[in-house]
Amino acid sequence: MEHSKAFTIASWALRLIAAVILLQTLFFKFSGARESVYIFSTLGLEPWGRIGSGVVELIAAVLLIIPATAVYGAALSMGVISGAIVSHLTKLGISLPAVDDHGELFALAIVVFVCSASVLMLHRRELPLPIRFTRRSRS
Repeated sequence: MEHSKAFTIASWALRLIAAVILLQTLFFKFSGARESVYIFSTLGLEPWGRIGSGVVELIAAVLLIIPATAVYGAALSMGVISGAIVSHLTKLGISLPAVDDHGELFALAIVVFVCSASVLMLHRRELPLPIRFTRRSRS
């Protein structure tokens, strides 16, 4: 399907923003940085939750960057980042005082969620679902 230039630019921008944020956090997850260890220890998931979520985020970022799989990357990143958002809202708090982040990690999670949701909306016709969330024409 041929898309307009504005569609293509918006899609790439949203996908790259989400992918860069996901990839940026991998260093902290895989290196056992203080912030990541604190988060996953608080959740009772250290170290396997930290490493597992890092692997899923890596897969999501790669899928987001590849045009043919962008819709799958957006869905996967929304799923994994939803877990992060729920964890912040229920157990961690928006700001992590133990690591002095001032809510930065929560804000980045929201940005990834919004970008991924926007990519899903832009590429909704590429979803392999019987119902594609499009309006029916009234006859």
